[in-house]
Amino acid sequence: MTAPKQTSSQRDQPFPPLARLLIRVCCCQLLITLIPTTNPLRGQGVPQNQTAIGQRAPDFELPLVGEKNYLSLRDEYHDGPVVVIVLRGYPGYQCPICKSQFNAVVNRAKALSSETKCVVLVYPDKTDQIEKNAKRFIGSRKLPHPIRLVRDDDMQMVTEWGIRWQARNQTAYPATFIVDQNGRVAWKKVSGSSAGRSTVEEILRELRKL
Repeated sequence: MTAPKQTSSQRDQPFPPLARLLIRVCCCQLLITLIPTTNPLRGQGVPQNQTAIGQRAPDFELPLVGEKNYLSLRDEYHDGPVVVIVLRGYPGYQCPICKSQFNAVVNRAKALSSETKCVVLVYPDKTDQIEKNAKRFIGSRKLPHPIRLVRDDDMQMVTEWGIRWQARNQTAYPATFIVDQNGRVAWKKVSGSSAGRSTVEEILRELRKL
């Protein structure tokens, strides 16, 4: 008995419909496994217990650089939204990207003062030279209103906020938080490296939304 002859259309299709469907499903599954995680910071070691948007910001009371007074976050946000910018402090050197961000914030102090009464720059360090290092970081610049610089001597603040950088010779992941008048985080930007900082324009834009 001779086998039935195939038509030309059947010869042009190397796989039957069911096989083609299975191939498509397998390809889709492969693509899903190759897509990066939705959190771009996870693979870079940023802690997952960060203070989240909508959560109450952990209070802190930190010493002001060059002063004998302390700054309490709770006291500040009662008067309006507060911007908290966490620098890398002194990971063995003065970070040039931190310095650039600091200069940008100071240069736009007037614009920031129209949207907030307090911009807190946090300088973390794990050495007993933190006050000296923080003063060197400021240099000869004066801190105009509403800019304040505080020290995080024992890394407690950056640990509680979930941005402690545990790698060797590191301190904290650079981060910016906007805390609203109810003490909750309204916006944040956390970098997984020493770069990727918030800009003044980003901060102003988010403050104007409140």
